[in-house]
Amino acid sequence: MNLEELKKIREKAQKDVELRQKQSRVRIVVGMGTSGIAAGARDVLKTFVEEVGKRNLADVIVTQTGEKGLASQEPMVEVFEEGKPAVVYGNMSPEKAKRVVVEHVVNGHPVSEFAI
Repeated sequence: MNLEELKKIREKAQKDVELRQKQSRVRIVVGMGTSGIAAGARDVLKTFVEEVGKRNLADVIVTQTGEKGLASQEPMVEVFEEGKPAVVYGNMSPEKAKRVVVEHVVNGHPVSEFAI
């Protein structure tokens, strides 16, 4: 495989990701930097993926990002909804993730007690 073929593959993958993000009503981003992982972010990410899947929320995507720089608040999660300000949740757990899916993602009511 030459460099040109690799560039074409990368461009197609970027377009696919952009298309998915445009089609999504909600984007859930879990911080998966080293301090997030140490604080339990893997289980939080897994719970979000499972809860979104169980409810067949086709217009919701769950992604991950690196370190956010607030280690004392890890695991951190950002929820982006079309036309609304982003909500940042701190000190997340699998139980809190389930509440965020039900209350915020499904019913449109951010869980203020978890927000930072």
